[in-house]
Amino acid sequence: MDMTKLKNTHLQAADAHLTARLLFRLLPVQVLLAAVGSVNAIVSGLFASNYVGVEAMGAIGLYNPISILLNAISVMLVSGAAILCGEYIGKNLQKDLQNAFSLAICLTGGVSLLFAVLLFLMGAFDLTGFMTRDPGVRPLFNRYLLGQAIGILPLVLGNLLSSFLSLENRMRRTTAASLVYIAANIVLDYLFVGVLHMEAFGLALASSLGLWVFLAIQAEYFISGRSFLRLSLTGLMPHAGKEMLKIGYPGAISYVWQTLRGFAVNAMILAFVGSAGVSAFAASDVLLRIIWAIPAGMQAVSRMLISVSWGEEDRQTLCDIMRTMFLRFLPLMFLIDAAVILLAVPLTRLFYNDPADPVFMMTVWGFRILPLCMPFGIVVMHFVSYWQTSNRQGIVQLMGFLDGVACVAGFTALLIRHMGMNSVYVANVLNGVVTVAVILGYAFVKNRHVPANIEELMVFPADFGVSSEDRMDLSIRSMEEAVSVAEGVQKFCLERGVDSQRANLAGLALEEMAGNVIAHGFTKDSKRHSVDIRVSVKGEQVILRIKDDCIPFDPAERASMAGPGGAGDSAPIADSPEEFKNFGIRVIYRIARDIRYQNVLGLNVLTIRV
Repeated sequence: MDMTKLKNTHLQAADAHLTARLLFRLLPVQVLLAAVGSVNAIVSGLFASNYVGVEAMGAIGLYNPISILLNAISVMLVSGAAILCGEYIGKNLQKDLQNAFSLAICLTGGVSLLFAVLLFLMGAFDLTGFMTRDPGVRPLFNRYLLGQAIGILPLVLGNLLSSFLSLENRMRRTTAASLVYIAANIVLDYLFVGVLHMEAFGLALASSLGLWVFLAIQAEYFISGRSFLRLSLTGLMPHAGKEMLKIGYPGAISYVWQTLRGFAVNAMILAFVGSAGVSAFAASDVLLRIIWAIPAGMQAVSRMLISVSWGEEDRQTLCDIMRTMFLRFLPLMFLIDAAVILLAVPLTRLFYNDPADPVFMMTVWGFRILPLCMPFGIVVMHFVSYWQTSNRQGIVQLMGFLDGVACVAGFTALLIRHMGMNSVYVANVLNGVVTVAVILGYAFVKNRHVPANIEELMVFPADFGVSSEDRMDLSIRSMEEAVSVAEGVQKFCLERGVDSQRANLAGLALEEMAGNVIAHGFTKDSKRHSVDIRVSVKGEQVILRIKDDCIPFDPAERASMAGPGGAGDSAPIADSPEEFKNFGIRVIYRIARDIRYQNVLGLNVLTIRV
């Protein structure tokens, strides 16, 4: 390998390190957010099994398909809004961004209220005969639905606001809201179920009231006027809403399939195993949801960065996200799964204490087998998010059908007569094997050969972004490196047919802006920082992107500090010592064709076109 290739490889590795660092910085909040509903389910399950009885655990198990359907609605609205807003951020379309935010709030509120009314009617008028006819479970299930109806609006709207708080780099508020919700849920469960003996209705009511607290803490930031995103009901443009639903629909469909799978699998368990199987599956599923929050959090942070990178047509970052998933997320998940498998018996004792009861060993095997499908799930979730963003609806819908219902329900139907309850668990693992094979098969068909690298596995459109030959990546950590950047950038541009004037301006712009970040951003804390630079030549355009993880800093603010004349003053030189401040930044703003700054997910991103 020659020195140029070696240097480029080193710089791409540095850029990948920044991407990985960002993903892991955002991950804890997103895992916590994904775990909020899981903690609720665990707390409800523990109180149900220990204070109410096995019938209440059966009611929770019967509610699972409805919960999945509500997740489908949430995913359609939240992922559609997050991906669309991420693209608008990447393209710096501020008006469209504000419109999409307002439409997302309105759509989420309306749809949530509709489903809340539907669940209330089902529980109040005993319209649940199609789900169970068990005289011991059905009344509990009806009352459970009444309590859950109260919490649908704050659940879905709270998830939506969490995604917007992440875009505004306000993850601490979401963390605070999640922790308060968990505490409130535990206290209210003890009060309603342990003290007041409100049984199934108390279980659901505790969760619902806690969700209202969760929503209120997050909504306060937007209501107070401190947020960049503002709710406005005037001048709404419906096209963004249609685009939002179009983007989110394929991902939501997978949850609709999972709802059908839930009904089908519950019916097979009742027919071939009995109600003990439903209770065992509910117990293992309830506790494993907290583990599933980790893959869900991984998907959430990757999806946000994927949408922004797609808007920027940034091939390298998209590949880095997938590399982080394969090389860091997967090994972490394997370790967590191993711990769950080893602790299968103690985890079962949280719900059931009698090893002689058939439900006990059914639950143990759930904890031993179900974790094996999680690594497959991480891969599938990441590629589905990428396909959603790149508008590949056909493969997304196919994957939703396979992952959602066909594989699990199909393998369960084939195996349940011979394996009993374990067939359900094994079917989930086989589902993972099949869906990952589909990812490889899709890339094989599109490339017409076995994918040899991440780019081929992702199957980028031919006109997306720029090739590696027309892109140069630099990672700068010192002022000396910043000074030496100009010559390399100029040479790179000239070799690709850029005229000498613009090549010189490109080098000057990078040297000035990168040096400014090092001089001011690196000194604000004790953390180790880098400035990651990308120079792209696309047609007649030279596009410079400067990215760093220092404190938020908009150079336009410095450019406006130009004395009485302001940034738009046509005077070529400064007439007083005060006007020498920020002189370099002001010059760049005058000579560049376009400069756009954003703070995205905690990163400063400056895009310059010359």
